[in-house]
Amino acid sequence: MVRSLEGKHGEYYEAILQLREVEEKVVTFTDQEIRRIKLPVTKVMPVRNGWDYYLADNELTRSLGKTLQQKFGGKLAVTASLFGKKDGKDIYRVTVLFRGLKFSRGQEVIYHGEKCTVKALAKDILLLSSKSGKKIHVRYEYMKDIKVVEE
Repeated sequence: MVRSLEGKHGEYYEAILQLREVEEKVVTFTDQEIRRIKLPVTKVMPVRNGWDYYLADNELTRSLGKTLQQKFGGKLAVTASLFGKKDGKDIYRVTVLFRGLKFSRGQEVIYHGEKCTVKALAKDILLLSSKSGKKIHVRYEYMKDIKVVEE
């Protein structure tokens, strides 16, 4: 899986994709997508609660993060830090954090004491109240307030 870039040293990377609290299917999908888009990987490291992928392309890594959020739902955070300069141009390293959810589309959950059904996982989490029938939009930063109904 680890491929080096021609003309670059073996440890070269532009971005880190951090997968946290994700199911195995997310890791498998990530590995398949990296191979499919031919994204060079410097290294893959297991860390507490997930994996860190050191990748050689900022834009492809950002795109992969968006794909993960669209397919699986979850919190996506992208940060960039100045790494240096080359030919007078700023060079940035990007970190893309994808944090998985403990629930999925169609599942029963409790949000602020109210039983709901997860209807969609897109830019935010869309819940449908079982009692009132109202739609509730929850931003990913508040996903910790959603509890899975134990069956």
